[in-house]
Amino acid sequence: MKTRDTVWSCPFDYAEALEFDPQLGRMLTDEPVARIRMAYGEGEAWLVTRYEDVRTVTTDRRFSRSAVTGRDFPRMTPEPIVQAESINLMDPPDSTRLRGLVAKSFTPKHVARMRERTQLVVDELLGRMAAQGSPADFVEHVAAPLPLVTICEVLAIPADERDWLRSHALTMMNIGAAAREAAVRAKAELRAYFTDLTAARRRAPGDDLISTLATARDGDELLDDQELAVMAMVLLITGQDTTTYQLGNIAYTLLTKPDILDALRAHPDRFPSVLDELLRFIPFRKGVGIPRVATEDVELSGVLIKTGDVVHVSYLTANRDTVKFDRPHEVDLDRGAVPHMTFGWGAHHCLGAPLAQMELEVAFTSLLTRFPSLRLDGGAGEVPWNTHSIWRYPLALPVAW
Repeated sequence: MKTRDTVWSCPFDYAEALEFDPQLGRMLTDEPVARIRMAYGEGEAWLVTRYEDVRTVTTDRRFSRSAVTGRDFPRMTPEPIVQAESINLMDPPDSTRLRGLVAKSFTPKHVARMRERTQLVVDELLGRMAAQGSPADFVEHVAAPLPLVTICEVLAIPADERDWLRSHALTMMNIGAAAREAAVRAKAELRAYFTDLTAARRRAPGDDLISTLATARDGDELLDDQELAVMAMVLLITGQDTTTYQLGNIAYTLLTKPDILDALRAHPDRFPSVLDELLRFIPFRKGVGIPRVATEDVELSGVLIKTGDVVHVSYLTANRDTVKFDRPHEVDLDRGAVPHMTFGWGAHHCLGAPLAQMELEVAFTSLLTRFPSLRLDGGAGEVPWNTHSIWRYPLALPVAW
């Protein structure tokens, strides 16, 4: 067993379209359990990159999310994005209780009802894009509005408040040091907004997702007021933010890989079965998310991680691990069931994954059916990309048909 002396500098700022971060690739190959120093936060952390080691860290009770609370842990953003009371900083059994309550809002029945409304929204957005005529910006017409409209309708948030909410969510994701004050303010204002909103839904529940959360019971258990406010805020941010980026990323991937696009053009109904492979392949973010803390000494791949050490995992590298996936740097439409980690793993697997998958399926199945000759308008090198937040996505995606 050994400890590591080398410390990798990891700003995680690589943003060349959807090319895989070469430093992460080297770490996966050369030092899969490595010491790292990040742009923000105190001290150093471990970065775990192999699929099986990532699975261990995300499921083994010796690695704690709640132990991160109150620590100035190594991270990518000047201000921690996560709320101190969030389910994302809880360990089982506390997180299990909350997940059980929230899961009641994502039953097949609820998701099926959401799908009906999402299909109507998609049809309307694609209709507007068609009416404008070719060429058009896919991000403007579909990727940006669809998830925001969908999650806000699910949460019953008024239309005139949605842009304000989205701008605050975006501010929290910025990685520049100059954005710290704005991020702190945005986080506090969002928290206050959802505290008031959830209190109102508790008093007068409707048929929206917040009301479902407010009244969901596990025996005598209910979400308390604080838990409810934070959960609604998390759902808003994750429900529109990451899905927007993945809509753009998947569209770009399809439009720059003609063999894949041709196969799906011929059979749009194949898209749901191919979606998992696309999600595995696309490096949807830069670097890492929320770490864990080792609560006792643990050995991973021959390396000793000591009690109290901060441990980050990379879902990006886990999705490209050659030990787990054959030809991981290729999109294989026939790969079959893909146990990817794009939605996380273990006790912190994304609760909104069913909603995100449903939106992506509806959007692309409809897009490929309605615009069978869809193509990128211009060269791939002309597409502008986000470079200032933790997410990787096209700022605009001109398409023609």
